[in-house]
Amino acid sequence: MKKLEIDFLTSQVTVFGEESSSSFSIGTQEAFSAISNAWLRSGWDTKYVYTFTWMGRPIIQLPEDMFRVQEVIYRVKPDVIIETGIAHGGSLIFYAGLCKMMGRGRIIGIDIEIRPHNRKAIEEHELFEYITLIEGSSIDEKVVSKVKSLVKPQEKVFVMLDSNHSKQHVLAELTAYADLVSIGSYIVASDGIMANLVGAPRSSPDWSSNNPQAAALEFIRQRREFEMEQPPWLFNESHLTENVTYWPDAWLRRTR
Repeated sequence: MKKLEIDFLTSQVTVFGEESSSSFSIGTQEAFSAISNAWLRSGWDTKYVYTFTWMGRPIIQLPEDMFRVQEVIYRVKPDVIIETGIAHGGSLIFYAGLCKMMGRGRIIGIDIEIRPHNRKAIEEHELFEYITLIEGSSIDEKVVSKVKSLVKPQEKVFVMLDSNHSKQHVLAELTAYADLVSIGSYIVASDGIMANLVGAPRSSPDWSSNNPQAAALEFIRQRREFEMEQPPWLFNESHLTENVTYWPDAWLRRTR
């Protein structure tokens, strides 16, 4: 998509490509997808996801992604949620709140650097009892071994990858933590939207191939016990079928 034109008088959305264009009624799935892609790009440029907090802590995530992931966590009901990449700790607090409401589960958060003011805020939060913090590279063998030592046999595990988003790093994370993922649960390689942001502010020319989506696609070719699956929507009275997301091709479900 090189250009998008929205005509509210005729309720038509026109998508212009390199050599052709297509027009859709504004109420169609195709129009919604085109508008959503433009909105996602605009949101990146304006740093929209840097405007949210969860129970007092900044949470740098797209709200729809958090709505979708909470439903998956509620359905899977993991005993352990492992998250790489902590930042300000908002998503750790989000997951901890889900654990408290479900009456089960705890969080292991890993970051190569937990800044003192963030550590202090997380440790002083009323939900910290559900959280274990580990400082170090998520792919360091010692860190991976420590994480594995904190998971008991037969515990149900869900993994969220949100640290260094290079293809090489994410692929290493997928390889390191995949064996912990329980059958029926997921490992999620977030922020594959990078592939669609080349040329945007704060982007890099190599993002077209150097991104979490590329890592997930390579991983899924290597590991037959996982399949790429957008978790089903449990309620849908629309004619839409796709998430508006920063996490395309992110959901890898363990099937065996």
